[in-house]
Amino acid sequence: NAPANMEQPLLRQPVCQPVGSRRGTDRPSDDDDGQAADPKANLKRKCVDYHTPSVLHLNRRTFHPSNRPILSKMDAPAIHPHSAYIRYMGLPIEDAAGSSTCIYSTGFGAAPGPSEVYTTQVCHVTRAKNSSPVMCLGWTPGGRRLLTGNQDGEFTLWDGTHFTFELILSAHDSSFRSMTWSHNNNYLLTGDGAGNIKYWSPSIAPVSSVDAHGGNPVHALSFAPSDTKFASAGDDSAVRIWDFERRAEERVLEGHGWDVKTVAWHPRSSVVASGSKDNLTKLWDPREGSCLCTLYGHKNTVTKVAWNDNGNWLLTASRDQVIKLYDIRAMKELTSLRGHHKEVTALAWHPLHESAFASGGMDGTLLFWEIGPKGSEEPAARVPFAHDMAIWDMKWHPAGHLLATGSNDRQTKFWARSRPGSAGGADRDMPAAEDDDDDDDDRANETVTDEMELGNHVGIVIGRRGATIISMQRATGTKMHVDQVRRVLEIEGTKKQIETVKRRVGALLDRVSNDSEQRQREAAIGAGGVGNSSGFGS
Repeated sequence: NAPANMEQPLLRQPVCQPVGSRRGTDRPSDDDDGQAADPKANLKRKCVDYHTPSVLHLNRRTFHPSNRPILSKMDAPAIHPHSAYIRYMGLPIEDAAGSSTCIYSTGFGAAPGPSEVYTTQVCHVTRAKNSSPVMCLGWTPGGRRLLTGNQDGEFTLWDGTHFTFELILSAHDSSFRSMTWSHNNNYLLTGDGAGNIKYWSPSIAPVSSVDAHGGNPVHALSFAPSDTKFASAGDDSAVRIWDFERRAEERVLEGHGWDVKTVAWHPRSSVVASGSKDNLTKLWDPREGSCLCTLYGHKNTVTKVAWNDNGNWLLTASRDQVIKLYDIRAMKELTSLRGHHKEVTALAWHPLHESAFASGGMDGTLLFWEIGPKGSEEPAARVPFAHDMAIWDMKWHPAGHLLATGSNDRQTKFWARSRPGSAGGADRDMPAAEDDDDDDDDRANETVTDEMELGNHVGIVIGRRGATIISMQRATGTKMHVDQVRRVLEIEGTKKQIETVKRRVGALLDRVSNDSEQRQREAAIGAGGVGNSSGFGS
């Protein structure tokens, strides 16, 4: 008997959509006095609810155990490309092992597809007041909230389901540089640009702090498997091993010739990997402080290293736009992944699928990769305009259904799997063929891609630090990317938007060409005048 305009609890919704669901979308009702209800009660707010998919997973695990074969098609209903099947979507964990418990588009324990693993659809964009670039982020234990650290040294806490702002807290006197949780989720470590490392409790209460690396920025932190030690990397060209309980430095791993940008402790062994500005990736023995191996695969600064949970694969990213995968059992390179057009700045393995990971670039591109026997050296999914500027950090939700990215454009974005019936990363259902007018509207609003030749004017279109292309994207509502290898401008949007972009870019290139021709004529006239005067004088 609750009023019609009262917001019902999330778990009482008839359909809890795992991706792109909405709250408060009921029609407004009138009170007894004939006045309309509060319009704020009807605001659409996206949420990603993983409680119902979790209940579905428990149900399927009970009635479809891995040792029981699926007997009929009715035991494994297929998911069709329609929004009515959203309620049947489960968690990515059901396909992590390719078991017979998965009930997806194929329904018979097949390998997961891109729409089930890769989070290509942006479900929310957050930006705090007086915001600054987001340097690092991390999910709280359990994945209920997202914690971000910005360039002003402030914590920002966001709700992980409805993406609402919860808290902002001053944590460091200088810019955040790194953040990591212990494996038992009892402590949080953060590092800043002044060489200060702080301990935090799960309630984000300060516990202790220690000065490290001689006041140089602490770019990365990583816990040992036992949580009794941790490693730090800084601009003093060293990797330092610390005793967590005593807050004391134990060893200094020296061998890099320049700033150390990243460090990662092996998930189960006493091996530490580090990457530096000297283009080298080194493996260390933290007990003896010796270098075990040096990898010479990159031609520029190594920005990120990441261990796979299987403990056999090491992923490295660099400013040479290449991602390399190493097998440490044989100490050899397995593959080189070339899909970025700018420096690779962020890496994150999927928490459940050991062969899937995401990467972010300096130009804001977000790529998803699938490696292994059935993998490919090409990205499995691409979001070319995920952010306007560099992606500094990214973290998967523990359940694997959400990806959070923090960028230099001061935004934190949440990415989710595409809903059944939506095309790629677009937040829309399949077009319904009701009448000719609706078909015309759908065709007019359909998102298409096109290219435009730039020739030798690639830098003009990009602008200083990408200012020209970013402003043009915001003005036209399109997504644009410059392929500097082929010298073309890739445009994504409606036909009308693409025509507007081509007209503006064409006018810009014509103006640049006219100015260049005018300068050439003036230079030729000046050279001719000098020659005539010298000849007349002789």
